[in-house]
Parts: sequence; structure tokens; C-alpha cells
Amino acid sequence: MDDGLESEGAVPSVAVLGREQGLRYDVDTAALREYAASVGEGLARVRRLRIAEALRPLIRYTEPQRWWTRLALTRGVEVWLLSWLPGQGTHPHDHGGAAGSFTVLAGEVLEEHRYPGAPIGTRRLRTGEGLGFGGDRAHVVCNVGIDPAVTVHAYSPPLLPTREYGSLEEVV
Repeated sequence: MDDGLESEGAVPSVAVLGREQGLRYDVDTAALREYAASVGEGLARVRRLRIAEALRPLIRYTEPQRWWTRLALTRGVEVWLLSWLPGQGTHPHDHGGAAGSFTVLAGEVLEEHRYPGAPIGTRRLRTGEGLGFGGDRAHVVCNVGIDPAVTVHAYSPPLLPTREYGSLEEVV
């Protein structure tokens, strides 16, 4: 079956007969782990592409600020779709104690973040990359690429008001 995934560097399949047949195979487990990881990454890439394609009709690009719409709300989580034109970003904020995560479906964003009492960290995320964070973390997110960006965000518990800051230095 051709699933359309790249097979470069693939390890051939290994048939291992059980102990009841009295056969033993020396298997390169490191190569098998690497192959399994590459297959998993390929499947994840396909899933992300399918999700991104399904969400494409919903996406809008607006000025002067980013655009967003809620995709889902349950008692335990809320999920948002956001789009960002180049240069658009947030003010420093936290999520009111909610833990969260986001994934970049298209484009490139820069996230500056800070946990109370910790130094400010920076992370650049490109298409397919994401991160998760605890409820006491504040951040700033900005599209630093030359193309529009699209991200999906999830927060739990849902519906907590965000708190804005003048700068991440204020997060103590």
C-alpha cells in the first residue's frame, strides 16, 4: 500500500517468528526505533495537513489585529483558531491560570514567555511545531515571518479571563 509518505532511509520490514518456532533474529533495535519515529512523524505530518485543509475555509485575515474564532468549547477545554498577518502579535498576557498549548498550522511565530521569577525565554515555531505551558506562564506571540500564519490554541480549564501586562518583566 502506498500511503504517499517518504520512504527514504526506511528499514525493511523484519518478520520475527515467535519463540515457539525456535528461531532467533538479531534485530537492529536502534534502526527500528528510528524507522518507527520517522513513520510516526510522517503520519503526524499527514494529519496536520488534513486538519489545516479542513480549517482553511474558516480562516480570515484582518487588520489591524490578528483574527480568531472559537472552534470548540467543553467543560474541560476550549479550542481557538487564530490567523496572523506578518508583524501582528499579542500584548504580554497570561491565561488566568489555564494551562494551554498551541500548534502552528502555517507560517512562523515567535513566542516570548516567562514563568513568575524566571528569566524571559524565546521560542520560534514554524509550521507543524507546537508547545504546551502551565497555568502560571505569561507570553507574547507574534508572526515574525513574511507570510501569514495560522495557529490552533487550546486552554484548560476554559473561559478564564486573560490578564494583560505592560511587559513580561512585570510577571513576578
